[in-house]
Amino acid sequence: MSARDVIVNLRELAARTSDAHGAQRVAWGPIWRKARHWLDGKVADLGLTSEIDAAGNKWIALPGDSTRTVIVGGHLDSVPNGGWLDGPLGVLAGLEALRIHQQRPRPVTLAVVDFADEEGARFSRSLLGSSGASGSLVPDSARHLVDKQGVSLPDALAENGVELDRMTTARDALLARDPRAYLELHIEQGPVLESMQKPTGVVIGAYGVERHVLRFVGQAAHSGSTPIAMRHDAFLAAAEASLAFREIARRYSTAEAGMVCTVGQVSVEPGIVTAVPGVCEISLDQRALEADTLAKALADAREAADLAARNNGVTVEWRHVWRIAPSRFDPRLIELCAEAAREVTGDAPRLPSGPLHDAVEMSRVMPAVMMFAYSSRGLSHCKEEDTPEPYLAQTIDAYLRLVDKAIAWAAAQ
Repeated sequence: MSARDVIVNLRELAARTSDAHGAQRVAWGPIWRKARHWLDGKVADLGLTSEIDAAGNKWIALPGDSTRTVIVGGHLDSVPNGGWLDGPLGVLAGLEALRIHQQRPRPVTLAVVDFADEEGARFSRSLLGSSGASGSLVPDSARHLVDKQGVSLPDALAENGVELDRMTTARDALLARDPRAYLELHIEQGPVLESMQKPTGVVIGAYGVERHVLRFVGQAAHSGSTPIAMRHDAFLAAAEASLAFREIARRYSTAEAGMVCTVGQVSVEPGIVTAVPGVCEISLDQRALEADTLAKALADAREAADLAARNNGVTVEWRHVWRIAPSRFDPRLIELCAEAAREVTGDAPRLPSGPLHDAVEMSRVMPAVMMFAYSSRGLSHCKEEDTPEPYLAQTIDAYLRLVDKAIAWAAAQ
């Protein structure tokens, strides 16, 4: 097994698809297509070919004695100014697994998939290709999306040979593969493994998400002539609510499964230095591993927002943006993942994933698990994203062992 070959390929891809600001492989665009063309060259070197499904996902299959299939996944697309590991690590480790298993007896089929538009960077709709493959995508929910240049999602898809209304037919193609297990290798994108000084983690599941926009409405007024006690300041209400949201997340966090919340967007009207804000909109992103925790935290957030509005003499309205239920990965595959990690690194810490991944969508269809690699300083989605090379090599080796174990497990079914 050669972790070194995977790392060489990762650096080659980064050199071809990055600039001084980081990776630029935004899905559906020319640099992303260049990355996929590069991947096709690597696939051809193995004497294999790729195919694209109705959702735009790229598949490479190595047939075995059985149609039962172990699927290894990842994504080549990146956010703008992204890193060299987020996404491609899983795809290129999968490519190495194909190379290794070409030289071995294969009781089952092994397939690698490069999912399209995992990041959702251009149209703000993550997991697009994998949700098409799982069948969970509702085309009408994405039809209206446009990018910053005003290009619609359906038009961008069409430019890449994908038809929005046919994307969910990719589920039929996936089921036809007789899928038995889905494996995904990814960097953690957070600081937990670094805090433990562990190279590799076993992912037990992914947080569910509740995402809303809150609109606080008060009254704009002159900042010089309006006494503090007589103001209806929408921004202060939003700020008070935001601090309460943080305390709610702290209250529901546990050592086993934390909870997080983020207010990542704030806009005020009229937005001038001499006016009390009459309107303030904020985003609220809440995430937890347990569905009950997420529901309770959302209910508490509504109460906190109502209280902040009353305290500041304003009103508040909620607009739902998106939600996805928490996902628990397969306990049998988690144990295999832990075995593989311990064999290489001596330990197998278990942790949840706060970010979403294609494995969440695949877990709707088949048993799934993820393995995490250490993230330096917990950074991702930026050019500083990194993993120390010795740790990265250990994790790749552990993952390739997991592929072996999953193949044996699928063959025994």
